[in-house]
Order: sequence, then structure tokens, then C-alpha cells
Amino acid sequence: MSRLQGKVAVVTGSGSGIGQAIAERLAQEGADCVVDYRDHVEEAQATVDKIVAAGGKSVLVHADVSILADCTNLIEQAWQQLGSCDILVNNAGIEIGADFWDVTEKDFDAVMDVNFKGAFFLTQAFVRKLRDAKKPGRIINMSSVHEDMVFPHFSTYCASKGAMRMLMRDLSVELGPLGITVNNIAPGAIATPINTKLMADPKLLDPLLRNIPLGRLGKPEEVAGLAAFLASDDAAYVTGSTYVMDGGLMRNYKEQ
Repeated sequence: MSRLQGKVAVVTGSGSGIGQAIAERLAQEGADCVVDYRDHVEEAQATVDKIVAAGGKSVLVHADVSILADCTNLIEQAWQQLGSCDILVNNAGIEIGADFWDVTEKDFDAVMDVNFKGAFFLTQAFVRKLRDAKKPGRIINMSSVHEDMVFPHFSTYCASKGAMRMLMRDLSVELGPLGITVNNIAPGAIATPINTKLMADPKLLDPLLRNIPLGRLGKPEEVAGLAAFLASDDAAYVTGSTYVMDGGLMRNYKEQ
């Protein structure tokens, strides 16, 4: 597969889970990949090693997307080390659960800074370089079913994903004339390390599976396949859309 031959992708939070699967899939399709990490360098290095072992080209860059200077540097490193940056996948994200009346300013800022502010300013840095180079590009945001669907006790997470939905729609209009597309992927329950506790506890997992018409969790590789499509010329006329990938959960969800 070589739909992305000659392209360079930045994938944030690509040390594990969905981000890792996306970086590996984009590399399989021919893209050179910048793997980003904040805390777990060993996991991120493992992603790079897998890409290189498979014959791809990848570099490792430390960046905390909640810090503006790190966002700018991450894009700059893609251009310096790999010669371009054609695809941006805003995957890095966190969630902190709390009753609404107990949410602290610190936790509010932590979630919004990573999930929304980081994606906002990383996208800005990405777009500025493409605009100056007069090149088209692809922006893929890893949103969530919770850009639409309620998630009680996770108000900050829902707010951050709702903001990402509106930003994507707005930028699809503003960036369209530059040849830059922007779309969201909204996963439901995916079998990733963040859900280890859920997957190990039948009392938590079984009620969720009953709400999913397909009766199973999604796989990171399935999300990565959709990301590869959106990054490719197969999706050249696709912008301003959210692609829900949840096994039917949103259509069947009932709060317990």
C-alpha cells in the first residue's frame, strides 16, 4: 500500500493505543511519521522502532501539546527532519472524571489544555507552514462520540470534544480555499490501554456491550484504517465531517 507515499504525518500521543495504531498504519501506507510523546518515551520509541523495522521512516519528538512552544516546535521538527508536514492527527487526549460540582480549576484546565487548546494551536502551526509553502494538507482530529453524546460526570471531557466538533466545522470553511481538509473521527469504546480496567471487569464491560449493537469493543486498527482513508487522496473531497465509529453505540445508548 502506498496511498501516502511522499507524505509526512505528525501523530500526537502516538506511544500507545489509537495514536500508535494510526502512526503505524500511515507508515504502512507510505508516509514518514513524526511520533510525539509527553511522558512515556519508551512506548513512543517502540512505535518508531516498529515503523523503521517495517521499512518506514520515523522520528521521535517530545511535545506537551498543552504548551504553545511545544506545538510550534513539533511542526517545525517535521519540516526540519523530514522535509514537510502534510498530515496532522490530533490524537493526544485525557479525561478526568468528577461530579460537575466537584470539578476543580486545575482539572478543568488540564483537560481543556490537552484536548482542545493543544489541538487548536498545533493545527494553527501546521496551517501556517502549509500556507507559506502553498501546499494542501489533511487535518484529522481524534474526537469522541462525546462530542454529541452525554457522558455524566465527565463534563470537562464532553466540553472539550464539543469544542473540537465546532472548530472542525469552522475550519473546514476557513481552510478549504487553501486546499486543507479537516475532519473528526469520533470513536466509541475502543480496546486500548486506557480501558484496561473496563475490559477486566465484567460488571463494567457487560452492560456496555449490551448497549453496542455490534456486541464488541472496537479495535485501534479499525480507527487507524479510517484515519488512513481521511489522510489519503481517496478523501480529497471530504471536509467538515465527523465520522462516528462506535459499533452503533450512539444510536442505542441508554444511561444506566
